[in-house]
Amino acid sequence: MATAAKSKSAAIRARLNHPIIDSDGHWIDYAPAFMEYLRETAGPAVIERFKKSVPFGDTSLMAREVRLDRRYPQPPWWGLTTSTPDRATAMLPRMLYERMPELGLDFAVLYPSGPGLFAAYFGDEEVRRASCHAFNAFIADTFKGLEDRLTPAAAIPMHTPAEAIAELEHVKSLGLKAVMVASLVRRRVPYVMREMPQAARLATWFDMLGMDSEYDYDPFWSKCLELGFSPTFHTGSQGLGLRASVSNWVYNHIGHFAEANDAMCKALFLGGVTRRFPRLRFAFLEGGVGYGFKLLNDLIGHFKTRNPQALKYCNPANLDVEFLVSMFEKYGTDTMKRTLDVETLRVGLERVGPPEQPNEFAASGVQSPDDICKLFVPNFYFGCEAEDHANAWAFNTRVTPGHHRLNAILGTDIGHFDVTDMSTVIAEAWELVEDGLITEADFRDFTFANPVGLWAANNPDFFKGTAVERAAAGLAH
Repeated sequence: MATAAKSKSAAIRARLNHPIIDSDGHWIDYAPAFMEYLRETAGPAVIERFKKSVPFGDTSLMAREVRLDRRYPQPPWWGLTTSTPDRATAMLPRMLYERMPELGLDFAVLYPSGPGLFAAYFGDEEVRRASCHAFNAFIADTFKGLEDRLTPAAAIPMHTPAEAIAELEHVKSLGLKAVMVASLVRRRVPYVMREMPQAARLATWFDMLGMDSEYDYDPFWSKCLELGFSPTFHTGSQGLGLRASVSNWVYNHIGHFAEANDAMCKALFLGGVTRRFPRLRFAFLEGGVGYGFKLLNDLIGHFKTRNPQALKYCNPANLDVEFLVSMFEKYGTDTMKRTLDVETLRVGLERVGPPEQPNEFAASGVQSPDDICKLFVPNFYFGCEAEDHANAWAFNTRVTPGHHRLNAILGTDIGHFDVTDMSTVIAEAWELVEDGLITEADFRDFTFANPVGLWAANNPDFFKGTAVERAAAGLAH
C-alpha cells in the first residue's frame, strides 16, 4: 500500500491552497452488519422478505438462452475492486479515514454499494421503510467518530411524501447530513391493474417526482429546506428502455446514470420545483456534466420554439388555406391536384390538438432564456468522475448556454470497478489542468468551491467540526 509521501495524488494536494472534497465516493456497506440492525428493528420475517427483494439475485446466473426467452437484461457483475487494500478500505470506513491523506482527500461524502443502494426501491412498503430505517441507523453508528473527514449518505424512500418525510426526520435525529433520495420510482399502470390484473406486474411507469406524479412532493422539498438537506440522486437506468441487452452489461451500463439524471433534472425544472424552491440545491451523481450541458441548451432551444408566442407559427388556425390551395394548383403534380383535399391541407399532420395547458413551460414560470438559466444553473450540481474529459465543458463559458459555468463536482467513485487504484484518482482529475482543458481556478471550483456550494447552501453548519471547516467558512466571506 502506497504511503502519502509516495502518492502523486497526495503530492498534488500538497501544492494546493484549498481542500479537496469528494462528493461521491463509495463504501461497501457490509451486509451481515446491516442485517443485524434490520433484525433488531424489524424482525426475522422482514429479513427473509428483504433477501427476496434484492435485485439481480434471480437473474445474474441465468443461462443466456433463458434470459433471451424472458428478455431479462444482463445485470451487473464483478462490479467491485479486488485490489485487496482498496477493497478493505472500501469496506472499513476507519481504514479509509486513515488513508485520506494518501488519497489526496480532505473530506468525503460516501454512498453505499450494497443493501443501502437498493433499500429505498423495494416494492414491499414494510421492507422498504424498515430497510431504510435500519440502514440509516447502521451508518450513523459505523461512521461515528469519523465525522471530521467522512459523512455517509442516508437512504430516503420516496414512494410517498409521507414515508420520505418520516425517514428524513429520522435521519436528522441521527445527526446525519447527506441524503440519497430515491428517484424514478416504479409504479403500476392503474388501467392495467384494473382491466388486466394478470399483466399488472409488467406494466409499470417511472415517477420522476417533479411532474406528472401520483403525489405532491412539495411537502418533502419543503422539509428538506427546513431540516437543512440537499437532495442528491444516485439512480441508474441500466436494464431499462434501450439499455436492456440480455448479454452485454457494458452496453447497459454506458450512459445509464446520465439518462436517469437527465429525466429527473428535466422533471424538477419543467415541473417548477426550482421556481417554488429556489434555495434548494440538487445533485445528480455519476452521470457527468455532459448531459447537463446539453439539457440546458435544449431547454433554451425548445423555449424559443415552444413558448406561447412562438406557438402561433405552428397553430393550424393561422394557416392561409386559400393560398396553400393556389400553390398546390400551380406547383402540384397531377396526382396532387387530383387528390387535393382542403381539410387535409388545413389539418396537415396536426391531428392532435393542444393539451389543456399548451404552455409547457408554465410550471417553471420562465419568460425568457435568461430565466431558464436562473432556475437551472444555481440549483443543479453534476457529479463527475475524475477521468471524464467532458468535465471541462462545465467551465468553458465560450460554449456553455448563456455563458454560465455549470456546477460540476468531483465524485471519485472509489470502491467500484472503475477505480483500480484509489491513490491515483486525484492525479487523474488533475490531468485536466495538465492538459490545459481547465485552469487551476477551475479545479478549485470542481473539487472545493462547488461542493461547498452544494452541501452548505441550505446547511451552513454542514462542515462545522470538519477538517475543511475554516476553508469552507472562508468562501462565505
